[in-house]
Amino acid sequence: MYRFLHRLTCAFTKVHLSRLMGERRLKIADIERMTKEFGNGLHRNGITKLYNEKTEGIKFETLDVLCKVLGCTVADIIERLPDNEKETASQ
Repeated sequence: MYRFLHRLTCAFTKVHLSRLMGERRLKIADIERMTKEFGNGLHRNGITKLYNEKTEGIKFETLDVLCKVLGCTVADIIERLPDNEKETASQ
């Protein structure tokens, strides 16, 4: 029973930062520079992890700065997908 419930509640989070940056023709160095204008800029390593979807999580402050820099919403940056869509999202 627990395994069944666990399968129903698990989710996958897709980070769309690479797509957003590509649409705007921005490099990681550009995002790093642009975020410095909002005070505490994001570090290149953190941006790279988000870009490559290799992060365990994201701070609200980071999301806020990225939204300001990219002129988008949180929903444009991250998306919650059910587990069964994980395989298709990673392709």
